[in-house]
Amino acid sequence: MDWRSVTFDWTCARAFLALAEEGSLSAAARVLGLTQPTIGRQVAALEAQLGLALVERAGRGLVLTPGGADLVDHLRAMGAAAERVALAAAGRSQVIEGLIRITASEVYSAFLLPPVIATLRAAHPGIAVEVVATNHPTDLLRREADIAIRNFASTQPEVIARHLRDDAARPYATPAVIAALGRPRSMADLAGATFLGFADNDMLMDGLRAMGAPVTRQNFPVVTDSHLVQWEFVKRGAGIGLITEAVGDAEPLVRRVLPDAPPITFPMWLATHRDLHTSRRVRTVFDLLAAELAPRRVTPPGASPA
Repeated sequence: MDWRSVTFDWTCARAFLALAEEGSLSAAARVLGLTQPTIGRQVAALEAQLGLALVERAGRGLVLTPGGADLVDHLRAMGAAAERVALAAAGRSQVIEGLIRITASEVYSAFLLPPVIATLRAAHPGIAVEVVATNHPTDLLRREADIAIRNFASTQPEVIARHLRDDAARPYATPAVIAALGRPRSMADLAGATFLGFADNDMLMDGLRAMGAPVTRQNFPVVTDSHLVQWEFVKRGAGIGLITEAVGDAEPLVRRVLPDAPPITFPMWLATHRDLHTSRRVRTVFDLLAAELAPRRVTPPGASPA
């Protein structure tokens, strides 16, 4: 390798790559945790180091020059290599301290994780925890999180996953909503019911139809992508919502809509990147989560642990 030919700073190259992939200075600053002026200065510094114009003004925004566009694929390869270096280094760490990023759905983050994280912190006070509460899958390969709690099995060979248990969910509503429906006995009786749904409702509607509920989009007059907001609407009598049995049964404001019907079951998986699993810190947290989440341990906010 000709070391003298590499004259640019990776920090500046990273800023340009983030700008190219995110599309604006503000978006690049957000993903890198920097300010827009800092991103602008780093991109300008890279241009000076390379002797090449990489971006140019187009109205109020920036666009890549032909030269900048030619470099993007090479910098993506560098970025992927940098991620692999970070993963390998993290995997070699044998210190049980530092930051762990755990991602889970909003419901799991709010109801499942608090007592588990309290146990983790009591056992390992040197570990700091960031909970990434999102209902969308995170990319473990790109280090968007260190450990994920998911309802699906990973097909990526780089990901280690452990099946913890099968969870169960049911439709819940307030007693007044259930009474207004004439105390339904089957999913078919919910044809005229009001459900709380999501912005993209197709999967939920398909699932309800498969269970025998002849629902249409008219059954979902209120939608939100936040599971926690949806649950609050259910508790206030706005309609029927689906949530895990442990959370729904513990909420005094609601009841099972169909007490005798079988629940909806789905798997709970714990996953991490294969390289990270060799880190003593990550492995310790992974194993503790597995031990704590295998039994049912759900404490709704405001309730006392069992």
